[in-house]
Amino acid sequence: MTSNNNTEEILKEIELKYQAINQKTETQLEGLLWSKPITYWDYIQTDALLNLQTQRTTLPDEMVFIMYHQVNELIFKMILWEMNQISYAKNIETDFFTERLMRISRYFDMLTTSFSIMGDGMDVEQYMKFRNTLTPASGFQSAQYRLIEFSSTDLINLIDHRFRDTIDRGTPFEFAFEHLYWQAAGKDYQTGKKSFLLEEFEKKYKKMFLGHMQEYNTVNIWQKFKQLPAIDQRNPELIKAMRHYDHTVNITWVMQHLNTAKKYIDQSGKGSGEATGGSDWKKYMHPKYQRRIFFPELWSAVELANWGEEK
Repeated sequence: MTSNNNTEEILKEIELKYQAINQKTETQLEGLLWSKPITYWDYIQTDALLNLQTQRTTLPDEMVFIMYHQVNELIFKMILWEMNQISYAKNIETDFFTERLMRISRYFDMLTTSFSIMGDGMDVEQYMKFRNTLTPASGFQSAQYRLIEFSSTDLINLIDHRFRDTIDRGTPFEFAFEHLYWQAAGKDYQTGKKSFLLEEFEKKYKKMFLGHMQEYNTVNIWQKFKQLPAIDQRNPELIKAMRHYDHTVNITWVMQHLNTAKKYIDQSGKGSGEATGGSDWKKYMHPKYQRRIFFPELWSAVELANWGEEK
């Protein structure tokens, strides 16, 4: 009897669901009658996913490099998914904000500790050969990583620190874009000339970036934090979580990336010391030069002054 009651209740709910979108319930049920049972490989799209790795050389360790970066991009997508939930939560509550922030931090913690996969998992001689086929492509050109930055903090905190006095909330987004910290990696500020690396990156993504900069100007992680009750904004555990995210993304993860790059293209004695995209990668990547801090209000003057200094 209970089973029949449950079935009737479910059918009523189904009826209401399709009535709400002006669809016939019997048509949807008939579709279920003829549909195939779902399998793991269809649901996850395993075959498609495993066919996205295309080597440009015959060197086996190039596959490690490709797959590691693809995994990174999937994790970036997961991070952006959580950020979107925070940014578009109406009347956001502290528990919801904190739980999503911790998800994001765990993803970046995983990225940080995973660098040994690439750092210790590729033969140096193989890497120095296949990397030449990547030129002028560069990890600099990860669009999702830039979206994560725009979604995390007020735009002023992503401006090259040398030009922050020229930027305020009334500054056109186009002008701000030209002075983002990472522009320094692909632009000669004396001549204004952009590298091919940067020109191609902007040709592909600039319109999307400008839209995202504007969209997240008032709903980024910092702005949503400021919408929480004042008492919660002073909560030591929440502040600790915000600082952990900031430090992990802007120091720990960056330094792991930098040290891996140094091992292969600078310290191995087998490379030219130049990045595939031609950027001044040692300065571009090092946090003490970037001065990128998502939540400067949560750090002391001494911490800010020593940001990115190696201990």
